Amino acid sequence: MRLKTFSITAAAVLCLHVGAAIADVSLSTSTNATSLINAQFASLLGAEHRAVDGISTAKRTAMAVGPKLAPPQKAAKIAKPVVVPAKKEAVVADGSKTIAADPAKPVLIEYSTAWLYTQSAPAGDAQWECLKTALYFESRGESLKGQFAVAEVILNRVDSAAYPNSVCGVVNQGGGGSCQFSYNCDGQRDVMHERGAADLAGRIARVMLDGAPRGLTNGATYFHSRAVRPSWANKFPQTAAIGAHLFYRQP
Repeated sequence: MRLKTFSITAAAVLCLHVGAAIADVSLSTSTNATSLINAQFASLLGAEHRAVDGISTAKRTAMAVGPKLAPPQKAAKIAKPVVVPAKKEAVVADGSKTIAADPAKPVLIEYSTAWLYTQSAPAGDAQWECLKTALYFESRGESLKGQFAVAEVILNRVDSAAYPNSVCGVVNQGGGGSCQFSYNCDGQRDVMHERGAADLAGRIARVMLDGAPRGLTNGATYFHSRAVRPSWANKFPQTAAIGAHLFYRQP
């Protein structure tokens, strides 16, 4: 019985010692793992610090601030297409074609000789010569506006389907046993003796052929001197009275 009790007691003591040992081992193991982890963290942090310390100040600043973004670029402007109206083509008497002035670029004019003489010296083709000659013989004694008005009538006829479609065709047209423009039927040679008047007529012709506005006669296709009264004047509406001439538009 005593042996049995001793055995139980010894066993109990042994269990206490083993448990304490186990507990001590567990505690020691736990403590060692934490130390190991702490050591590893310290090592890593130390390596990181050493790596950071090896970077220049400028690079560290750049890493802290981040990459510099490029400023936003402005969207490129898309040019709008420029629409140029088709130029008007007119078939002249010899069958060739002439290009009229571009309607998208109207010519701004002044009805003054001073303005006319600021323009380039006039020159041109046969159509310009025909208009210059008609202005000289039909209106050189008129005011400047009166000469421009006669040019309007001639060009209005060119644009009308009722007349030839060229300046030379209009001014040289006959009809009713007489010429449409009297200087072609007076039996005299068409020589322009007055140089100043001829130069002025040429300048007016050049400006008008280049597309000057026709705002004096309101579309007139006829005119006559105040000294006469043709039969057609009673049939056509009068559109303007400038100087010694009256202007009419064919209905």
